[in-house]
Amino acid sequence: MARVVRYRWLYLMLLPGVLFFAIFKYGPMFGLVIAFQDYLPFLGIDGSPWVGLKHFEALFSSPDFPRILGNTLVLALLTVVFVFPAPIIVALLLNELRVAFLKRTVQSLMYIPHFVSWTIVASLTYLLFAIDVGAITSWVNGLTGGNAAFLTDPDWFRPLIILQSLWKGTGWGTIIYLAALTAVDPALYEAARIDGANRWRQMQHVTLPAIMSTVVIMLILQMGELLDTGFEQIYLMTNSLNRSVADVFDTYVYFTGITQGAYSYSTAIGMFKGLVGLVLIFGANALARRFGQRGLF
Repeated sequence: MARVVRYRWLYLMLLPGVLFFAIFKYGPMFGLVIAFQDYLPFLGIDGSPWVGLKHFEALFSSPDFPRILGNTLVLALLTVVFVFPAPIIVALLLNELRVAFLKRTVQSLMYIPHFVSWTIVASLTYLLFAIDVGAITSWVNGLTGGNAAFLTDPDWFRPLIILQSLWKGTGWGTIIYLAALTAVDPALYEAARIDGANRWRQMQHVTLPAIMSTVVIMLILQMGELLDTGFEQIYLMTNSLNRSVADVFDTYVYFTGITQGAYSYSTAIGMFKGLVGLVLIFGANALARRFGQRGLF
């Protein structure tokens, strides 16, 4: 108690964050009970009948489930393979720049896309890849003599999503890793140079080990969001011709929960996603600790 009194102003600064999570994150979790009900808005949670695991059984037996799960996992794995390492690579490259003005300029230019909404990103994508009139589409068609249709071809949906994510998120993601790099002791680089290590060896044996704990923590958090592919980006890029690969859990919840009024069914889907994310976080954390890393907890 004496410690709380001593640091009372720090705890007071913590209070808004605690209230935010309590009200907007933990409070709404009470609504998960409707996943076990046939929820009717005019009856409310108290008056809606209980149906047990009916909606979970309907989800797992639905003919849409394998397709939606497959689409979500493919996008999630592509994100882990291509999007997750991109900020690490860029941070390592920026760390090697010795001209301060150039380094700040490159960083600022790479941060800008983060502040652009997904609506603008989708609009830019349509301007560049629209059939016949898109700048890149016209250039490719003129070069190959073909009739490319990037926006409606299901084979191009995932590459476009990954390219959008790379462009929008890579620069912002480097902030965490650049902050971790500032904690590296310069004496380690001096010792490496004395031992004859070139820039590549210094990066390999000094820089990477120094930020590995940060990389592991971010990867564990990424595992928790494996099934969260992002509603807005996917929804804006979905059309009737690419829906076979574009339907994921986030958009499926919207179409079933909002447009069809299946509140209990969509809540069951959200609960399933949350439980999978929780299991993956604990699993990834245990795996990290087994390999000698600190992990998240």
